[in-house]
Amino acid sequence: MTQPLYITGIAQSPQSPSSRAWYRFKTDRWGMIGLFVVSIYFVLTLGVWFGLWGTNWSQTSHAFHQPASVTHWFGTNAIGQDIANRGIYATKVAFEVGLLVAICATLLGTLTGSLAGFKHNTWIDSVILWVMGVLDSIPFYLFVAAIAYAMSEWIFAMHLAMILVFWTETARIVRAEVMRLKHMEFVESAQALGQRQALILFKHIIPNTNHLLIIQATITFVAAIKTEVILSFLGLGVKEGISWGLMIAESTNDIQAGYFNNFLVASGLLFILVIAFNFFADALQDALDPKLQH
Repeated sequence: MTQPLYITGIAQSPQSPSSRAWYRFKTDRWGMIGLFVVSIYFVLTLGVWFGLWGTNWSQTSHAFHQPASVTHWFGTNAIGQDIANRGIYATKVAFEVGLLVAICATLLGTLTGSLAGFKHNTWIDSVILWVMGVLDSIPFYLFVAAIAYAMSEWIFAMHLAMILVFWTETARIVRAEVMRLKHMEFVESAQALGQRQALILFKHIIPNTNHLLIIQATITFVAAIKTEVILSFLGLGVKEGISWGLMIAESTNDIQAGYFNNFLVASGLLFILVIAFNFFADALQDALDPKLQH
């Protein structure tokens, strides 16, 4: 009697580029841990946006410098404000700054970098390279602080200062990639069909740099948050609300008096977010690397 033949299929990896990228990302343990931690921060931010928690961060009381308790998870500061609420609300401020700067800097870098790469060896390329060279030659924090100070009355002065600095790195990367892509067969085919240069650039070339733009946006997001904390510590950052940088600045006198909660909460929240986002960004870069797509 013929025995039935069972064929065990060999597990195949996903075929589409996005599926393969997700398959590689989810097998990176540290990347998934980073994504999980960042997701927690994002949920905290959404909760503040929707008024679920952190809304009474500015409320004062007579409970000065209280230790951690059920009522005040991380204690209170010198004027009786709940440190946990302040730290949670500052998470929203950090995400707002990071998202706005990352999106604007990435868009500006993409437009200028793609234009410079597409018009390589022309006056357009030369002007853009000159501007990037000038901006890169100025000390980073000195330039950002100078702009933030000069426009201190404007609520978005700090954001503009960081955007003017962070776009150059994205522009350089995009420029190099566009210079490579414009000699590919699909671009030459579009040119042979008589398509306009603007259409070729925005429809065929820039979409093929998406993997680089996603990675650059994540890097810029973290850099913007760290810069905001430093500027807020120096008094040049957040004008409304509370920031981790402002909390650290406020804690200088507290530390001398032996109260460390304000400093530990602000610096701890920043440290954990930066480490988690670095894990996430590294895993994302490995997952989106075109060299690993095959």
